[in-house]
Amino acid sequence: MSLVNPHGGGGLRPLLLQGEALAAEQRRAASLPKLVVSSREKGDIIMLGIGGFTPLEGFMTHADWEGVCDGMKTASGLFWPIPITLSADKAFADGVRTGGDIALVDPDDGSVLATMKVTEKYAIDKAHECATVFKTADIEHPGVKLVMGQGEVNLAGPIKVLSTGDFATKYGELFLTPADTRALFTSLGWSKIAAFQTRNPMHRSHEYLAKVAIEVCDGVLVHSLLGALKPGDIPAEVRTKAISVLADKYFVKKTVVQAGYPLDMRYAGPREALLHAVFRQNYGCSHQIVGRDHAGVGSYYGPFDAHHIFDEIPKGALETQPLKIDWTFWCYTCGGMASARTCPHGDADRLLVSGTKLRKWLSEGSEVPPEFSRPEVLEVLRGYYSGLDASQKVEVKLAGHSAR
Repeated sequence: MSLVNPHGGGGLRPLLLQGEALAAEQRRAASLPKLVVSSREKGDIIMLGIGGFTPLEGFMTHADWEGVCDGMKTASGLFWPIPITLSADKAFADGVRTGGDIALVDPDDGSVLATMKVTEKYAIDKAHECATVFKTADIEHPGVKLVMGQGEVNLAGPIKVLSTGDFATKYGELFLTPADTRALFTSLGWSKIAAFQTRNPMHRSHEYLAKVAIEVCDGVLVHSLLGALKPGDIPAEVRTKAISVLADKYFVKKTVVQAGYPLDMRYAGPREALLHAVFRQNYGCSHQIVGRDHAGVGSYYGPFDAHHIFDEIPKGALETQPLKIDWTFWCYTCGGMASARTCPHGDADRLLVSGTKLRKWLSEGSEVPPEFSRPEVLEVLRGYYSGLDASQKVEVKLAGHSAR
């Protein structure tokens, strides 16, 4: 059997230039008007560059934005759940002519990430985007806060990507492109692969989800977010070290691949679960594990809203299918990890395993029950927490609910 097709039905479409084409575009970019992009936009550019957002060719038009907000499809009819847009302040937008080119600059080091032909300039109803994508306009929602704070004008157009920023240098072999993972899966003889989304180290509940998936698939891609997090979250380098220890000690060899992707969290809950499935299809995954409160934050979404949304999209919109797994916990009567579908016992017998509790206990130096996390994982995490100052530990305690 072969891997699932990239999204859109064709091949991968990475927009990252190579060789002389790259050198020529870098020379041309030096003389173009320069727009410093946001952290979120940087991640989107890099995903466009490596083919993670296949088949998009750049930033969305007003018609695309409207179609994605209201019906989860672009103007051409392509299924897409979250707008991929670029914003600028009015002064910059007024200085750019439609049909002109600009350079998109890395907010971290000032280098040029991409060039773009501006085909359209338009304003949006930010509150409408928030209401449709996040199901709330509450400014305390971190995704809403970002949208409401972006520039007044959106710029649309195709891009040519010149760089993947510092991700490859910083994360090395962890930074795999869709072409890389597809080649790796093929070399392992895998065709059924489940993606496991995480921005946290894997505790016992996550381990259980991954092992359930391995029972029905050839293997699992543990796919860690490498972009910006919210205060209190555990950095990617610590997270990935803890995951590596878990995979080495508690999984059968060659059933787990760990990789990272360069996006920031949007905290869009159900819609973000769909976006995850879109780009996991490009990475070659036939399935995506969807557990409790996938990509959620606080109490903005129901615990299984991300399950239900997969039932609401058009048939055939995605080749990558959800593996929906119910509430998971340690059951003292069952003597192991279980879910609400497999355990008949009551709440008094259950220990709910959550990232929020784990972060709180670690920040306080408290004992962590062995049913919560493997000792080797705890050793890695305690090493990290012991190096935090008092204000950082307070941030950890205040961090919102776990988002897988």
